[in-house]
Amino acid sequence: MGSVDALPLDEARGSAVRDSQARFRYELIVVLVAAVVFLGCAIGPPSLMDDVDAVQAQIARNMLDSGDWVTARLDGVPYLEKSPLRYWTMAVSYMLFGVHDWAARIPLALFTVALCWLTARIGWWAFGGRAGLYAGLVLATSVGLFLFTRVLIPDVALTFTITLAMWAFLRALEDDEPHPRRWAWIMAASIGTGLLLKGLIAAVLPIGAGLAYLLLTRQLLLRRTWKRLRPFSGALIILLIAAPWHALATIHNPPYFYFSMRSVPGEYHGFLWFYFINEHLLRFLNLRYPRDYDTVPRLYFWLFHLLWLFPWSAYLAAVFQLGYRAIDRAGRMRLLALCWTGFLLIFFTFSSTQEYYSMPCYPALALLIGCALTGGNIRGGHRVISSIAALGALAIVIILIQVWNLPTPGDISAALTEHPEAYTLSLGHMGDLTLKSFAYLRVPLILAGFALLIGASALWWRQPIAVFVVMMVLFFYAARVAMVVFDPYLSSRRLANALMQAPPGQLIEDDAYYTFSSVFFYANRQALLLNGRQTNLEYGSHAPGAPDVFIDDSGLARLWRMHDRYYLLVEGPSLPRIQRLVGRPELHVVAESGGKYLLTNHANSD
Repeated sequence: MGSVDALPLDEARGSAVRDSQARFRYELIVVLVAAVVFLGCAIGPPSLMDDVDAVQAQIARNMLDSGDWVTARLDGVPYLEKSPLRYWTMAVSYMLFGVHDWAARIPLALFTVALCWLTARIGWWAFGGRAGLYAGLVLATSVGLFLFTRVLIPDVALTFTITLAMWAFLRALEDDEPHPRRWAWIMAASIGTGLLLKGLIAAVLPIGAGLAYLLLTRQLLLRRTWKRLRPFSGALIILLIAAPWHALATIHNPPYFYFSMRSVPGEYHGFLWFYFINEHLLRFLNLRYPRDYDTVPRLYFWLFHLLWLFPWSAYLAAVFQLGYRAIDRAGRMRLLALCWTGFLLIFFTFSSTQEYYSMPCYPALALLIGCALTGGNIRGGHRVISSIAALGALAIVIILIQVWNLPTPGDISAALTEHPEAYTLSLGHMGDLTLKSFAYLRVPLILAGFALLIGASALWWRQPIAVFVVMMVLFFYAARVAMVVFDPYLSSRRLANALMQAPPGQLIEDDAYYTFSSVFFYANRQALLLNGRQTNLEYGSHAPGAPDVFIDDSGLARLWRMHDRYYLLVEGPSLPRIQRLVGRPELHVVAESGGKYLLTNHANSD
């Protein structure tokens, strides 16, 4: 009798083992695909780009070199507008691997791989194995996640914390969850960590989405809800994680208390006002100074998600056919994903916004698409993706025919136009492309065309989704090769190499620090900034004890006539102005790359 009773138990154990093995296989597939895409692109070229990319990497190095892990600095000037965890992770990577561009990228790549795994894990828990697999692969191979992790911004790490917080929120509310307190505390810890990544938005988004879900499911006013979510102990955990740095940053950068909605140049009110009022509230209201950013038109902000989720946005029609009633775990997860996405998009619709601000809703949309891919009529989506891939491959063939015999002197910058007014948007440089510039991109175009041909053939295969995954992995590799071609234009590393090989001298940089930020990283040099008291360094330049690194045109003219050697970094369009200031015969070219110049006041023989 005992052996008979043991049979169901043995079968249950065997089923659990099989489920565990299947889950491991599916999650391993997601991790491997994500690692190939994101870790593969982190280790190696292209170089860190000028602007935000190299700035973030250099701040982390400055923290490591100075030992001050509280106040970020650029060129010695306090840089108070960002949370520190992004810099801490890079600094730790430098400690482990040395100061390299790829070491700066490693934390971001690891966060991205972890996010794809987490999305797959949530999908498995909510919808089953195949839905989890698809959700993870959808996220790992979507255009938006790849595009917005090419720069060292913390949004993918923030997305990880928000995704974990949303899952923990739902787990804490589940009736069959044996450890609701543990999940409530995981939610709080995720929010606290997010506060150190990107400020208050890390709390606003999950709390707002969670409240919307509770309202729709009529749980907002239930005592049981708040007993399981444990808001008081959760708030304590958030404070324990996030408060120490905020307190130290306030103490290190007085005055401590100043409250005003007036943001103007030339005034300094310490860390607390700048970080919370100027960088959070006034930025949201589009009243922040300095105005060194632009905002995406609202309609485009919504419609661009068809591109950010490509190719998987072709299945959004199937997502609309899913059930969103909270009658089972799958329905509750779908409803939460809907609240998660809806709250975020509506919130940023009423704010100044960039294209990548919506990244925290990508996992929610990936979960919905992954769920839709396991059932319903998705063949129409297959046909849409295959058709777009075929048209893309045809367009590449036409472009290649037109540019195949065109000469490619110098680097790609010679064939590009410039639209600096568009560069405050993430895709601003796309407008710089000309037909002639594609001649420099023959190899990545061939690779991209091959990838799209694979996608065009997906309907001939038994697993079209797998074919589309392969297509996107190859397409991302082609994009990486293209970015290497753009290296002289988007980065100033060649000028940094020339500077390091030149005789010693004082470096001067024309315009804002961001313009040649990769030189500061690769050469590890500070500089005098010519007319550079602007944008992100303007506020910190007025702080007590800030170094006097800013000079004007008359200062340059005076220094350039001295016997000491000076070097000047300048962009091509500004070269005539510099020639008028100091005289053309006094400018000696050390190096030129991507339409940018490194000049000196003395020839090497002097």
